[in-house]
Amino acid sequence: MEASRRVRVDGHLLGLAGAAAGFALFPAIVGRSNVVAIDVMILVFVYATVASAWNLIGGYVGQFALSNAVFYGVGAYTSTVLSIRYGVSPWVGMVLGGLAAVLVAVLVGYPCLRLGFHYFAIGTFVIGESARLLFLSWGLVGGALGLFVPIKPSGLSAFQFRDHVPYYYIGLALMLVALGATYAITRTRLVFYLRAIRGDPDAARSVGIDVPAIRLRIFCLTAFLTALPGTFMAQYLLYIDPQSVLDVQISVLASLIPILGGIGTLWGPLLGAVVLIPLGEVTRAALGGTGRATDLVIFGALIMALAVFRPTGLLGIFADLARFARRGTRVAQPPARERGGLGP
Repeated sequence: MEASRRVRVDGHLLGLAGAAAGFALFPAIVGRSNVVAIDVMILVFVYATVASAWNLIGGYVGQFALSNAVFYGVGAYTSTVLSIRYGVSPWVGMVLGGLAAVLVAVLVGYPCLRLGFHYFAIGTFVIGESARLLFLSWGLVGGALGLFVPIKPSGLSAFQFRDHVPYYYIGLALMLVALGATYAITRTRLVFYLRAIRGDPDAARSVGIDVPAIRLRIFCLTAFLTALPGTFMAQYLLYIDPQSVLDVQISVLASLIPILGGIGTLWGPLLGAVVLIPLGEVTRAALGGTGRATDLVIFGALIMALAVFRPTGLLGIFADLARFARRGTRVAQPPARERGGLGP
């Protein structure tokens, strides 16, 4: 049993390496000049990172948070304000933005994580909307007008490039960091604590698991990982405002993507992002301004269909197909005597 578990875990590691290699070859396959395809994949990486971060608190711990937009926005605003006012490198600002998001997570999580499931979701949603309204009227961060990132000579140190491909690989690296963090947790005893807390917090508490402390640590890790793509998108777009980096749609997508792909799994957020983000871009391009939020309607329909027919998400469907294919192969295989073998 231990050997099979090691093989399964190592299979995840090999899968991460294979995914990294495959995505790394994508610009060469589609061509560096195919800006549309590369931009869509950058969004896939960004939302896969945000969804993987949400999956830690929502999928493994079972706390349905709707505050990821706050952490995303804090990361974007921290690095941008530090760059504008003090000339701090965006790379340093990215780390400081993550730490600022952790501080916000402590302030939000300490009281909210003691609430029940539904009240926690409502509380984090209210905090997210309150943060957006605060930033809309806060002159220090540009208010409703937002902030423009200072344009500097192209280069890695400035986190600004003329070509989209460097942004592509940085986005890929951020996604691998989030997936790697999830993989690392699944290799430790902590994952069993998280499953126990998700299954029955009272029972977990009765056997000595410090439920509030573990929830808060995972919530802080979620905040840190969510803030990183916030800084990335600020440098990529060179402009931020409350409507773009504190929008509730970020929090909604952060939860919808892993639910569709497979909540509480390593690969669910990536699979969900690969499906939902291109689908959203296609619907927006096809319907134009008249199709605002149509992608969310489609996402909702997909989620409802999965909730009824396959609650484990797309990963569950693929697992069913794989089992069906293996069963079909065994049925189709003739007995050894019919094959001319030495059957009994």
